[in-house]
Amino acid sequence: MNKALNGESQEQDTVSTRDWRKSMSDNVAYALLVYTALQIFVTIQAMKAGVSSILPYFALIILVAGIIPACRAFERRWIHLSDDDAHDPARAGEFRRDQIFLWILAVGLPFLLTGVLKAVFAVTN
Repeated sequence: MNKALNGESQEQDTVSTRDWRKSMSDNVAYALLVYTALQIFVTIQAMKAGVSSILPYFALIILVAGIIPACRAFERRWIHLSDDDAHDPARAGEFRRDQIFLWILAVGLPFLLTGVLKAVFAVTN
């Protein structure tokens, strides 16, 4: 109530108390969900187009072997921050850069991966 009376905005409070660790962890979790959903959708579409039925297994291997550890690296970078650093508004630019790169991977990689696998199967068949 004092903040409202003194004219301090709630937005300033939100920015200064944002925990970058939790925010990145949330982004990683959502990005993995989106990646998985897109991977399933894109793979099913490729299978309908006549690509070998082994495609989903390759996609799953790549998901487990590459995507999860890559996302974990984003999270690991932020999880080890001290309490002061985790709430430092000066880290907003770094956070945004990592967030954008994470989401580009989550949205773009299923299409890239399926396209590459389709090309490989087209060449080998």
